[in-house]
Formats: sequence, structure tokens, C-alpha cells
Amino acid sequence: MLRSFLIYLSKAAWAQKLVTNWGFAWRTASRFIAGTKLEEAMRVVRELNAKGINATLDHLGEHTNTPEEAQQATDDIFATLDALGADSAARGNVSIKLTQIGLGLDESLCAQNLERILARAKQNNTFVRIDIEDTPYTDKTINIYYALREKGYENVGMAVQSYLYRAEADTRRMAQDATPIRLVKGAYKEPPDKAFPKKADVDANYDLLAKILIDASLANDTKLSNDGRVPPIPAIASHDEKRIAFAKSYAEKAGLPKNGLEFQMLYGIRRDLQESLAKEGYPVRVYVPFGTHWYPYFMRRLAERPANIWFFVSNFFKG
Repeated sequence: MLRSFLIYLSKAAWAQKLVTNWGFAWRTASRFIAGTKLEEAMRVVRELNAKGINATLDHLGEHTNTPEEAQQATDDIFATLDALGADSAARGNVSIKLTQIGLGLDESLCAQNLERILARAKQNNTFVRIDIEDTPYTDKTINIYYALREKGYENVGMAVQSYLYRAEADTRRMAQDATPIRLVKGAYKEPPDKAFPKKADVDANYDLLAKILIDASLANDTKLSNDGRVPPIPAIASHDEKRIAFAKSYAEKAGLPKNGLEFQMLYGIRRDLQESLAKEGYPVRVYVPFGTHWYPYFMRRLAERPANIWFFVSNFFKG
């Protein structure tokens, strides 16, 4: 019930206006967001790299309302890609949401913007991960991804949410095409005819999908690139130690070398686990969000973990 309410608030304009005017809200959000400016995010990338951890940068934004807003979001992504291109030592890539660049307005416009982004990423020798959003956009997102693959763009990957019934079919299809996939549980509110309602089922599906991706990585001999920018097929994106332990165990039994998969986590969450995995020799990539449009992302982080809500409330009483 609480999770559903927080996800509702993440999309409510009135709540966004209210919360973003609270100074303590940004103080809490800044635990999970690397700043409002690109320079601040790049500083975080360098700090992570110094600890042996790679990064993926996300200039926050979603559901643009006009073509002009979609163009501005595209320009912001260009700036992020150019910053990585200008710093050849930075071990990072970029994550984007297609509703940010016009998917909710016009699929053709979105596809054009994505093609320009992938071309810019290629110029800057880096990789772009397409985040998966809620189910009204799933088929459209996958279709646009394949349209760009058919045009020859290989510096792009996808994400899959294990709480969706369709996730296995999507994963098998894309893994067969050697698509780099970020495997997540899912952070949106979905109806029971589309998503597993029970956590145990979501976890079991997550492990199944992890096996599929690890097998695909082994079959295609994919490895993290030496510069830390291009990932292997499996990105196990979870803070759940049981899911991580399962992936490690299965990969070891399958004979997949450590650089044949990577573990991904969110900025500001489980830093101890991030550093521990990196010290074990596994590639670790931290999702580094930044920008002024932090509210929806922040509310979804609150929805995911009760401990985050307590952190938020404690900052309220600190004034």
C-alpha cells in the first residue's frame, strides 16, 4: 500500500511542486543524487573510479511534454557524452529514458533523437543504456531499440524488469541477439495481469533471467571492455545479497570469468557492498543520476526501501 502511494506521488505534479520546495527534501535526495550539475556528476565518476568502480551517468528527466523539451533533453545527453569523451580516463557510460527524448509524444521523433545520441556516443567512444519504464512503453522501447540495431548501432543496450510476466520472453529474445541487458526487479506500479504480485516470484524470475544472461555471455564470450565503458551481456542490477550470491555462484559453476558480467547498484545505496564486490575482482558499475529533475527518481527510491523513508523523515525533523 505504501509503495503504491509513493509511486503515485512520483507522478503527481502537485506533490512534486510541494516536495521540491522543501529544503530538507533535497538534503535527503542528495544522498541518492550526485548533484544538479554535470560537473558534480563527473566528480563523482572520478571518485568511484578511484575505488575501482565504473559508472553510468543519467541526466535525470522523463515524460517530456513538447518536442522542444525532448530536444533540450537530447542536448543535455549530448553534453554528458561529450564530457566523457573529453575525459578518456573516465570509466563510465550513459543511461537514458526514451520518454525523456520524446517517446510519449512521437515515436518517430524519439527514434530520431536516439539515433543522434548513439551517433554522438560513438564519436565519444562510449555506450548508451536504454532504461526500461512502465509497461505502456515496453513494446515501443524494444521496437525502437531494434530499429536502431538494424541501422548498425551496436553501442547500445537495454534493461529488463523481472517482475513482469513477459520478462523471460524479452530476455531470451534480446540475449540471443547478444544485447547487453541490465536486469532489475522493477520500480513501477504494474497491474496483477502484467507483473508478479509476490516478491518470492519476482526473486525466482530474477534468478532465472540471471542464468539466461550468464549463459548468453559465456556463449558470446562477452567481457567488460578494458576502458570500463562497454559492459558484457549481464548487468546484475540489485542490492539484494541473495540475488547477487546466486549470480556469482551460477557464473562460477558455468565457468564465466569475473569480467564476463558486472554488478550494478545505485549511487548512495550499499556502498559497502559495491566496494566489497570490486575488491573481489568483479566489475561494479554505479548508476549516477544528476540534474534538477530529481523528484520522480527520488520518490521511487523511497518506495523501494523503508529505510529510505526513515532517512527522509529524520531530515524533516532536523529542519
